Amino acid sequence: MTDRKKIQLYDTTLRDGAQGEGVSLTVDDKLKIAVVLDRIGVRYIEGGFPGSNPKDEAFFRRARSLRLRQARLVAFGSTRRRDRTARRDENLAALVRVKTPTVCVFGKSWDFQVVHALRASLEENLRMISDSVKFLRSRGREVIYDAEHFFDGYLARRDYALATLRAAWEAGAANLSLCDTNGGTLPFQVRDIVRAVRAALPRCPLGIHAHNDSDAAVANSLEAVREGCVLVQGTFNGLGERCGNANLVSIIPALKLKMGFDCVSDAQLLTLTESSRYVSEVANLVPDDHQPYVGHSAFAHKGGVHASAMARHTRTYEHLDPSLVGNKRRILVSELSGKANVHLKAKELKLDFEKDPKAVERVIAEVKNLENQGYQFEGAEGSFSLLVSKVLKSHRPYFDLKAFRVIVEKDRKTGRLVSEATLKVAVDGREEHTVGEGNGPVDALDRALRRALENFYPNLRQMSLRDFKVRVINATAGTAAKVRVLVVSRDQKDEWGTIGVSENIIEASWQALVDAVEYKLMKDGRG
Repeated sequence: MTDRKKIQLYDTTLRDGAQGEGVSLTVDDKLKIAVVLDRIGVRYIEGGFPGSNPKDEAFFRRARSLRLRQARLVAFGSTRRRDRTARRDENLAALVRVKTPTVCVFGKSWDFQVVHALRASLEENLRMISDSVKFLRSRGREVIYDAEHFFDGYLARRDYALATLRAAWEAGAANLSLCDTNGGTLPFQVRDIVRAVRAALPRCPLGIHAHNDSDAAVANSLEAVREGCVLVQGTFNGLGERCGNANLVSIIPALKLKMGFDCVSDAQLLTLTESSRYVSEVANLVPDDHQPYVGHSAFAHKGGVHASAMARHTRTYEHLDPSLVGNKRRILVSELSGKANVHLKAKELKLDFEKDPKAVERVIAEVKNLENQGYQFEGAEGSFSLLVSKVLKSHRPYFDLKAFRVIVEKDRKTGRLVSEATLKVAVDGREEHTVGEGNGPVDALDRALRRALENFYPNLRQMSLRDFKVRVINATAGTAAKVRVLVVSRDQKDEWGTIGVSENIIEASWQALVDAVEYKLMKDGRG
C-alpha cells in the first residue's frame, strides 16, 4: 500500500466525458468547465484530441489565455502509426502543435488488440510506444502514458503487458496509467494486478483510468490508490462513453475524508457540490439528485425512524457531515413522517410549535390526507410552511382572489400562440384588475398575479420563477387524470418549492403560484 501522500487528479471530462451519449460541449463550455476544474484542485485537465477535430484545436488555442492557478492542460493522442516514424506522424505533430505542457498518449497493452486492431507485430507495437514517448520528451513535454486495455491484456498475457509499460517508462514517461478500457474489471482484480505491477516495476509512478461498465469504476480507482497508484483519472459526475468514467466527484471526498490522502484543500472540497452542479448545467444535463455526496437527495431523510434518530445525533444516518462537501441536510415531510420529521422541518423553516405542541399531530394528519389526494411535500418547503401556519392559525391571506380567466389564441396567419391572463384580486378591500401576457397560460398567470400585487407588496419584484414541473398522477384516468404541479421560485436570499394538485392543470398551477407568492411574503414578514 502507498504511504499517505498527495494524489494527483487527472480530469478527462472535456475529452472522454464529452464522448458520453447526450453530451455536447462547445469550445466556450469547455473553457468554463476548465476554470472550475482548476479552482477545485485538479492537477491535469485533458482538453481533447487535437489530431481528431477542429473543436479541440480551437479549445487549446483559446485555452492559452486562461489563467489557471495549478492545473496543467493536457493534449491527448495515440502512439505513432505502424507505417510512420514518430517525426512524420500527424497525430504526434498535432500534440506538439497545441503547446500544452503535458501530453497523454495511449498505446496497446493487449496482444489481442495489437494483432487485430493495429495489425502490427508485438515487437513493432513496443517500438511504437517507445518512439512516441521519446519524440514527445525530445520536444520538452511531460508525458503520461495510458496503457489501453491493460487489465484485459495482463490477464491474457502478463509478460507482454508489462513489457509495454517498460517500453514507455524507459522512453521517459512520467506516469504509467493502467486503463480498464472495457470497464469489466472488478476491485479484487484491480487490487491484485496493481500490486503485481508495483512489484515488477517498483520505481514507476502508476495511475488508474477506470470505466464504469461494471458499476465499479470508483471502487476500482480507490483500490488502485490503496495499492500504490498516485494519479487518478476520471470525469466530473462520471460522464463518459457507454456507462461513463470513474466519477471524480465521488473519488475526491473518499480519498480525502475517508482514506486520508491529500488531493484537494478543505476550502476546495467545500465547493464540490457547487462545482458538480455547475458542470451539469454547462453540459445541459439535469443534475442527478441521488448522486453520492453532492446530490440534492444525498442527505435527505424521509422515514420517521431515521428523522427521530437524526434529532438525537446526525451520525445515526449520515456517513459524513454534508457541509464538508458544500451540501446540506434536508428533512422530508411525507405520509411516512413522524413527529421528529415535522419538528426538524419546522426548526429548519423557523416555525414554532411551542405554543401549540399538539399541532404536530394535526400537521401529520393533514400531510397524510393531502398526500392521499396527490400532493407531495418533499420538494415543496414553501407549501409545507404555509400548511403549518394554517394549522397553527397564524396564517393570514395576503390577498383575496375575485376571479381569473386565461385565454390562449393561435394566429391563423403566423401560427403564433398568444396566452393572456386576466386577474381580479383584492388587498385590504382595494381591488386590482390586471392583464398579463406570457409564453404560455401559466407564465401569463404568473405575470398577471405579480403585476396585481407588486403595488401592495414591492418586495415581490425580487422574486422570479425558476422551474415548473408537471407530473400526471393517475395516468390511467386519461384526460380526467390529476396533475401535480411543482413550481420553484427564488429571490435574492432563498429558493423554495410550492405545489398544486387538480384535474385541471391551470388550477394546479394557480395553487402553486399562489403558495409561492404567499410564502415569499410570509418569510419576508418573519424577517
